[in-house]
Amino acid sequence: MEFPLLTPATTREHLDKLEVNPKKSYGQNFLVDANLVRKSLEMASIQAGEDILEIGPGLGTLTRGLLNSGAKVWAVEKDKVMARHLRGDLLPMASGNLDLLEGDAVDSPRGNLPDGTSYKVVANLPYAITSNWLEGVLDGALPKRMVLLVQKEAAQRLLAQSGSKSIGAISIFLQAAYRESGQHPVSRTCFYPVPEVDSVLLRLDLRDDAFAFSYRQREFVRKIFTMRRKQLGSVCRKLGMDGWFAKLEGSGLPEGVRAESVPLAFWKDIGQD
Repeated sequence: MEFPLLTPATTREHLDKLEVNPKKSYGQNFLVDANLVRKSLEMASIQAGEDILEIGPGLGTLTRGLLNSGAKVWAVEKDKVMARHLRGDLLPMASGNLDLLEGDAVDSPRGNLPDGTSYKVVANLPYAITSNWLEGVLDGALPKRMVLLVQKEAAQRLLAQSGSKSIGAISIFLQAAYRESGQHPVSRTCFYPVPEVDSVLLRLDLRDDAFAFSYRQREFVRKIFTMRRKQLGSVCRKLGMDGWFAKLEGSGLPEGVRAESVPLAFWKDIGQD
């Protein structure tokens, strides 16, 4: 069955029928541009039969495109009204190709996706959960590709390089495992209601040498970045990381270096001594 993609008019019709308004607390800005749905599928290079994880499907705009591509969609939706709508509107006609978990994607970052499944992610991520959800996905079986629709500010943070003021713990965790393979600018007019910022469609491909930080390592990195304005030497002494910092100094980094200036390769050694 071919599912028609939603337009601005049909999106508002669905919302009126459900008697709901988009929730700011859930970061609900519904995708209403069919061309952007098609662009997402193109960037993900989806093949029929592939397993695709979708976060926050909402009214199912992107979900429809994924189902039309022949993918098996594993969706996670927190909003009870939207989940009920999807169960009534799409689930009965999806021929077993849609699995819906009603819950928080931060708590269940892969939904009901079975362990050991090779999968991709295609999602319009709510801004508020971008970092926390990503960290959850990076702590386990890694998707071979992610095509994420995120706010422009979030994209800059995820892709920030050493020396940038935007770099943070999530930048390091993500880039150790993924390389950016494409971007597509997204106007705010592609959403309803229209947000105050523009967005970016990112393609992230799993590196051949993908590195996953352990829980202990992630804890150290996060703690260091909560004190990012302090010199790294004093921070490491406070955290008992003198051995790791000694390696940084031995590599030629200056004594007064701060966390944002440490190259990615050095972070992989943190907590190993």
